[in-house]
Amino acid sequence: MTRRAFVGAAATTLVRASGKPIRLGGPIFLKSDDPRELAREHRRLGYSAAYCPEAKAEDTARVREIEKAFAAENVVIAEVGAWVNMLDPDADKRAKNLHYVAERLALAEAVGARCCPDIAGSYNPKVWYGPHPKNLSQEFFDATVENCRHVIDEVKPKRTKFTIEMMGWNLPDSPDSYLKLLRAVDRPAFAVHMDVCNGINSPEKFYRNSEFISECFRKLGPWIASCHAKDLQWIPEMSVHFVEVVPGRGEMDYRTYLSEISRLPVDAPLMLEHLKTAEEYDEGKRYIMKVANEAGLSLA
Repeated sequence: MTRRAFVGAAATTLVRASGKPIRLGGPIFLKSDDPRELAREHRRLGYSAAYCPEAKAEDTARVREIEKAFAAENVVIAEVGAWVNMLDPDADKRAKNLHYVAERLALAEAVGARCCPDIAGSYNPKVWYGPHPKNLSQEFFDATVENCRHVIDEVKPKRTKFTIEMMGWNLPDSPDSYLKLLRAVDRPAFAVHMDVCNGINSPEKFYRNSEFISECFRKLGPWIASCHAKDLQWIPEMSVHFVEVVPGRGEMDYRTYLSEISRLPVDAPLMLEHLKTAEEYDEGKRYIMKVANEAGLSLA
């Protein structure tokens, strides 16, 4: 990406359309492998975005069936998650994981998903997403750039994006570090998967999350392909302890979050995640719908 192209993309934040309908999605609990039934269930639940059903990129018949069925219900495939450690300290595991990420990106491309998300990974040998002193190092940054380029260059996607999320203890850990990563990876197929809760790593960000959300969208908006929905509570202890909860039970400013999503240049889906039951997902969905309605925003 040239400097002119980068600056041009950032400048689009000044002319973002406002009030675009938001695509909301989440996991479903229907016991079926039929893409048509799955797509209809998303619509029955009020969802216009979905996680990709189980498939392999090489199974072209099933991929076409999924794409056709979900398009017929106007439900977009938001993401094909990878969720493995691209920086595993074990070289064999790291190579295996990178191969898997490329397979998932290939599926996202085949089915026309908005993105294939992962996190950069971790040097932690026990927890694939866990903290480690080197996770904020130049070595970590350089290895992440190499990994992102490797996966993108292997698949060469045209319809989808490869994305990673911010993490509170791994790079990128802020909008500015993500901008630095976007410049360094320098691939049109590299984009942003926005999970604002993942970036909340201090009391200041927790209490001023409205400002943090706006900063994320102001700086990263042109590259955001999809978003995650959850909430955060602060559990009082002798050290800082944030815990993920159902949207509406925590302190995240969803009015700001939804308003920023509605003004993106693309209709980036908002996907509920990390909840335990169908009832919790329904609670989170109803809360988001309520906030959207109160803010004068519509859902697709």
